[in-house]
Amino acid sequence: MVLEASGLVKHYGEHPALKGLDLQVAEGEVFCLLGANGAGKTTTIQLFLGFIEPTAGSAKIMGMEVRDHALETKKHLAYIPENVMLYPNLTGLENLSYFATLAGCSNTADDYLVETLVRAGLPEDAVQRPVGDYSKGMRQKVGIAMAMARQASLLLLDEPTSGLDPKASNEFSQLVASLRDEGVAVLMATHDLFRSREVGTRIGIMKRGELVAQFAASDVSHTDLERIYLEHMRD
Repeated sequence: MVLEASGLVKHYGEHPALKGLDLQVAEGEVFCLLGANGAGKTTTIQLFLGFIEPTAGSAKIMGMEVRDHALETKKHLAYIPENVMLYPNLTGLENLSYFATLAGCSNTADDYLVETLVRAGLPEDAVQRPVGDYSKGMRQKVGIAMAMARQASLLLLDEPTSGLDPKASNEFSQLVASLRDEGVAVLMATHDLFRSREVGTRIGIMKRGELVAQFAASDVSHTDLERIYLEHMRD
């Protein structure tokens, strides 16, 4: 199992942000976490990144406990937040080269990195342009290229399509699907019901720190998914 949560709990003072989460994501799976703000989606992502420590329970990547193997588990993953932070004065290629070198990627040759950026959907004429001129969708593609260059086994996505126009959102989903088909495991926190149904293999609905439903994406239509989601969101 690439990612596994067992009885995962996180409290902030007296506030329970996560209440005993059990979750598994295998190779070649995209698990989409749906839920309102404050449901626990971002907390879940942060626990697997090792940004915060659990109050109780277990968060494992490639069978290793994150809190005990923080550096080792990070070698297996790539993280794409809602806004990918890049150096605006550097080109797309220069950003990728810098971060690939930091990550210890085996191949940091310019030709390979240019090819990786183009594979990630960045227009070839944008590769040598400053990232400060990029749209949000283009910056997200540089983030995907980083995951490709690192040959990450796990992709953690936190609201990656928020603020993207429909075309850019569709392109991003296609990229995630291509990584899924190459065997990458993906955990994606999102509000986007449509994209969850399109790209996900499994969908979970979170509410107040609990996973209240999970099912195969292929078992529901878009209409069914919206109905199920709204039913769970009612108080």
